[in-house]
Amino acid sequence: MVSERLDWNERTAAWLRGALDSGLPMFGVCYGHQLLAHAMGGRVDYHPAGREIGTQRIDLLGPPDAPLAALAGLPMSFSAHTTHLQSVLERPAAARVLARSAHDPHQILMYGPRIITTQFHPEFSSDNMRSHIRLRTAALRQEGVDVAGLLAAVRPTPWARRLLRGFARACAATAGSQSLAS
Repeated sequence: MVSERLDWNERTAAWLRGALDSGLPMFGVCYGHQLLAHAMGGRVDYHPAGREIGTQRIDLLGPPDAPLAALAGLPMSFSAHTTHLQSVLERPAAARVLARSAHDPHQILMYGPRIITTQFHPEFSSDNMRSHIRLRTAALRQEGVDVAGLLAAVRPTPWARRLLRGFARACAATAGSQSLAS
């Protein structure tokens, strides 16, 4: 957990600050989302409302900006797979909040046109999400969660996956145009 502030975690946070300053393209997911927020002065800790898990609705907070090609074409609301106990409770001043869920107000943060982080998991398939829920069944039941309901609500998340693919394409296109200019 980011809040444990282990030595390797803090060294990685320092590296991330340098990478951000150098303009290195980055896409952080879940822990990476939290660690970059921590590195940049945000506050990360256990979410006061507890765990967020399952397929959740993500709401963009406004029309996507043109500089972030990865967001182009995303609907104002889409589904994404989530699983986390800790969250970015206070965003860093350098970050702009682009999306939220009912549980978490910082689902997508942007630190510039080439750095984006998500609390949700765009890399998860529906099978990954179901497996993750099943692995956590005992803990979820202890927390009073309806595991059968969570499993039944899992559905494909093509827009979340498209965000990750769009970021990769945008970075590849930028890298290609930069190498042509050199």
